[in-house]
Amino acid sequence: MAKFPTLLEQFRSFCFQNNATDFEEAVQYFAVFGGMGWTVDMSKPLDELIEEKILKNYRYIHGDIAKITQSNQTHHALLSALAVGDRREFSAFKRADAVREDGKASIKFLIDNGILIRDISQDQPVDENEVVSDKLHFTLPFMRFWFSSISPYYKGIKEGDYTEVKERWGHLQYEFNDLIYDQLVMELVKLDFPNDPVVKIGSYWDKKTDIDILARTKSGKVIAGASKYSKAKANKSELTKLKEKCEQAQIDVNVFVIFSKSGFSSELKKEKGEAVRLMSLKNLSYLIDNLKPKDLLVNTNKKY
Repeated sequence: MAKFPTLLEQFRSFCFQNNATDFEEAVQYFAVFGGMGWTVDMSKPLDELIEEKILKNYRYIHGDIAKITQSNQTHHALLSALAVGDRREFSAFKRADAVREDGKASIKFLIDNGILIRDISQDQPVDENEVVSDKLHFTLPFMRFWFSSISPYYKGIKEGDYTEVKERWGHLQYEFNDLIYDQLVMELVKLDFPNDPVVKIGSYWDKKTDIDILARTKSGKVIAGASKYSKAKANKSELTKLKEKCEQAQIDVNVFVIFSKSGFSSELKKEKGEAVRLMSLKNLSYLIDNLKPKDLLVNTNKKY
């Protein structure tokens, strides 16, 4: 296995360890506790578990994380910026009020120590002179949760006052899972082309355009995708917008993929075919089919 397990490997391990069967619920709890190897009782409300496992053990967990980050203020500021921002490196420097040279050194340290990994746009921008900032992913979902919702409020937590944390999490939690879904949808796309394997996948971005999924298969086919997480069904306009983005980025696409948690309008369903693929939550649930003991990752983190 690679030095850092993939998000899908972590997710399958989490689901096996905690007997998760409801996909949406599993993502919700994984976005907070993922990657740590902790046993999580998903019959309990998430907020209750956050207080029980994280807030009440703040000093111990903080101590473990500080050993990795060396309690460096720039490291912590950048991690908090990346946990809630657009994940772009240059944006994080601004949000963290970090001088670029210091920021780059900090990012290198955080990558070298396994906290972050780089995410590079999957194609060149139309403007050859445009400098596109890399994005950064946390290797463990828990670390993203920690630096978005726990670390910035350490003063109150130390005093046993969880008011700020709970208010902050109350605002963040509804969209917090979207990034996990983004990554899992990419895993599903990879599985959806068994006869022409996906050899490269990620996202595309420049200063004007963002494309959720951009992939290339072994034969050279280009796949572009969009994800929709709202309670409303995805309609044909989602496909139209995706096509417009690809035209704007001057990317020739062979297959368009639309993922929607809430299904699709009848109009969009009519577009379904070899060149347009529709993926739902039901399809995504296949990612945790046939869980077995071999899916459980060996984890040496302290258990809380």
